[in-house]
Amino acid sequence: MSATLRQTPLHDAHVSLGARMVPFAGWEMPVQYEGVIPEHLAVRARAGAFDVSHMGQLHLDGPTAQSFLQSVLSNDVDRVQDGGAQYTLLTNETGGIVDDLIVYRLSHGCFLLVVNAGNRQAAYEWLKEREPRGVEVRDASDEYALVAVQGPASLELLGLDPAPPFTHAMGSVVGVEAMICRTGYTGETGVELLCPAEDGVALWDAVLACGVVPCGLGARDTLRLEVCYPLHGNDITQETDAISAGLGWVCALDTEFTGVDMLRRVKQEGPARRLVAFVMEEKAIPRQGMPIAGGGVVTSGTHSPSLDVGIGLGYVPVAQAAPGTELEVDVRGRPRRARVVEKPIYKKER
Repeated sequence: MSATLRQTPLHDAHVSLGARMVPFAGWEMPVQYEGVIPEHLAVRARAGAFDVSHMGQLHLDGPTAQSFLQSVLSNDVDRVQDGGAQYTLLTNETGGIVDDLIVYRLSHGCFLLVVNAGNRQAAYEWLKEREPRGVEVRDASDEYALVAVQGPASLELLGLDPAPPFTHAMGSVVGVEAMICRTGYTGETGVELLCPAEDGVALWDAVLACGVVPCGLGARDTLRLEVCYPLHGNDITQETDAISAGLGWVCALDTEFTGVDMLRRVKQEGPARRLVAFVMEEKAIPRQGMPIAGGGVVTSGTHSPSLDVGIGLGYVPVAQAAPGTELEVDVRGRPRRARVVEKPIYKKER
């Protein structure tokens, strides 16, 4: 298996920690160390670290890079200042989602796009094929290691000062020079640390030495699902539109980008279905692909370690989308009751 899968710069460090390694998007990745539940709860209570070096990093340079991105990304790139970042979508002609990503504005009009691992090639090719004069699109993914440190104590443990979400700056983190990004995929305070690939192991080891718990993809998935962050390939695809997926808030419909006319039409006419969050009312764990009575389908499902109940996301007809609506999920041939809830499913106590 390992011979045909790619490995991140931290692969050997995971193996030495006894991680359970699994295939994911063409990579051999750690799914868990001690276990999904303790790792999940460690992030919610204190801090956990994830190797996300498998994600893609695309550089866009040149005098027309900003205008090019404004024409292909759904959000308003013109609003991003140097040192800022923005969650956005790369859309196709029908308003479908090629990828959801974060764009970071660097100095001198340069940009960094961090894209999903499974979409690295697709996103790169999409942009490269449309690359206009005055722009260079370059896949720099192999040059970097990326470590996400998430949790309420993450900044304190790393000795970092607070910074606004969706900002970034270069700095020294536990003795390693890195791009410190105030972004993440867990709903918790945290950072994503981008450094040269050759410094990845030193960064990872230093982060763990601060008392941060190593976490795998299993906990990453349960954490993101509790806060209703979509997963490309499950909840959003090239066949789903942003309005139906509840991502209209990252679509600047008053700008011109690929597929905007279709999205304006869906917005005006109203979508036929919506992506909703739900909680199981009976003991059962929903999984991707399970039917929802009335014409719906589960796109993501799991057992919530924080709430100790089955939770999920799924598309349902608009008539079934309001919070409080009762749903019936076919769990391996057995109908089980569920209830639509407001997003996020997990809400931190204040």
